[in-house]
Amino acid sequence: MSDLHFKNGQSVLYPADAFKELPAHIEGRPFFVTDENVSSLYKDRIEDVLKTKDGYTMSAGEASKTPETLLRILEKIKEENLTRADTLVAVGGGVVGDVAGLAAALYMRGMHFLYVPTTLLADVDAAIGGKNAVDFCGVKNLLGTFYFPDHVLIDPAFLHTLPRRELRCGLGEIVKHAALCEGLFDKLIVQKDLFDLEFLSSLIPQNIAIKRRFFEADPFDRGLRRALNLGHTTAHAIELAGTNLSHGECVLFGILVEAELAKRHCAADEVYLDELKALSYRILQKTAPDIDLSLAARLARFDKKNGENIVCICPKARGEFVRLELTPDEYERELLAIGGAP
Repeated sequence: MSDLHFKNGQSVLYPADAFKELPAHIEGRPFFVTDENVSSLYKDRIEDVLKTKDGYTMSAGEASKTPETLLRILEKIKEENLTRADTLVAVGGGVVGDVAGLAAALYMRGMHFLYVPTTLLADVDAAIGGKNAVDFCGVKNLLGTFYFPDHVLIDPAFLHTLPRRELRCGLGEIVKHAALCEGLFDKLIVQKDLFDLEFLSSLIPQNIAIKRRFFEADPFDRGLRRALNLGHTTAHAIELAGTNLSHGECVLFGILVEAELAKRHCAADEVYLDELKALSYRILQKTAPDIDLSLAARLARFDKKNGENIVCICPKARGEFVRLELTPDEYERELLAIGGAP
């Protein structure tokens, strides 16, 4: 794997050991943010390589992606008298990266920021592109900024610590990227074991390259980058309704629904869409949301991507997508019709 250097100065590095590499990239004093799951495995190692116990361990999971967690991190940074010349180091999955990245962006209008992603989803998506946010007033990612880490240090060795469900979560974003890149799609549909760790590790650079193509052309999500929302309108609606699914599982379900929407409303390649749906089913298996789909449809109105109407980025053909706009009532009818058996 070759290191990547983006136009904005951010680098994605592939060290043999992410923890050993960390000290070489620290500016000033370090302060780490992690969660309870990662801490239980790596806290001693983090403190040893950073030569500090200054840090904050948040509860694991989406429920911690709140302004309260954000403010507690900022309070701890202030208690340690850090400055913008110092470095916040995030070690964890997408939630840790989102909250820590926002803290780094806000403290003194921006301090140094390093990110060591520890999940497949963070490796292929959350750590790349500079988005960070917390949920607020029942709306996902309502408060956030664009703030890029100085460096992202990716070490596939972390994948060996992940349960199968976490791998499925990352595969949700990989399938989304595959819907935007036919080369990746072809790799996935011929792979017998989609959960093979060597195979998943090999996909990380290609997924980063796909995402890079969109965010470098549209860094602030005004146009082309919105293609990366494929499947996410329905995914976020399901999450807001209080599902039992992880984010990546919601994305897979969203791809199933929005592929069917494309078949119903657009001049789409139905053979390809059936292949895409079959791939999503292979990964989801029997996993399904346990929520009121009518409630999810109504909550979709509060997604920041939507205005008066509900906007879905739907797969259309190999490597192609289409923007589909439905009224809230139309979207609710479609979700109820499709959602039970997409």
